[in-house]
Amino acid sequence: MTRPLTRRGLILGAGSMLTLTAACANGVGSNGASTIDARVDATRDFLFSRYPGTRDLAQKAYGVLYMPLVTEAGFGIGGGFGRGALRINDVTVDYYAAVRATIGFQIGAQQYAHALFFMTEAALGDFRQSDGWAVGADARYALPEQGASLGKETTERSPVVALVFGQSGLIAGATLAGIKYSRIIP
Repeated sequence: MTRPLTRRGLILGAGSMLTLTAACANGVGSNGASTIDARVDATRDFLFSRYPGTRDLAQKAYGVLYMPLVTEAGFGIGGGFGRGALRINDVTVDYYAAVRATIGFQIGAQQYAHALFFMTEAALGDFRQSDGWAVGADARYALPEQGASLGKETTERSPVVALVFGQSGLIAGATLAGIKYSRIIP
């Protein structure tokens, strides 16, 4: 006799699968850190060369979290995963995983990169001290073309500036809402 699938069971199962997937890719002693750093370097270089104003934005920021590739997929339930690095003064200080679980009407898959620019010392401190941080309402979404033209007023009112770029796939409108960032040991 089979049991009917409940919403709670569905959510717990999806969350368990995402956690298991994230844990499997983080073996201590592996070459994970160098792989992430190489991808972060390529992502940063792409961002700076394609959107030159972002270089100035990064120089003004107290830290930048680069997520080179986040992959999301869904068919009713969905999830996403990516790994990246937090850089302060362009030096990697920590590695992070981004995980998202969703439920609702959705179908398709997409991949994208994103960067979070921490424009205040307090915002960077909150991010680094949290067990699991999610992008809040105080984040300012910007187009990469805006780069440094965001201005002092914007960065003072928005302690975190989020840039989503390099999108490809079938789910329209990438947003960082609902993504949880957690420190990892690659």
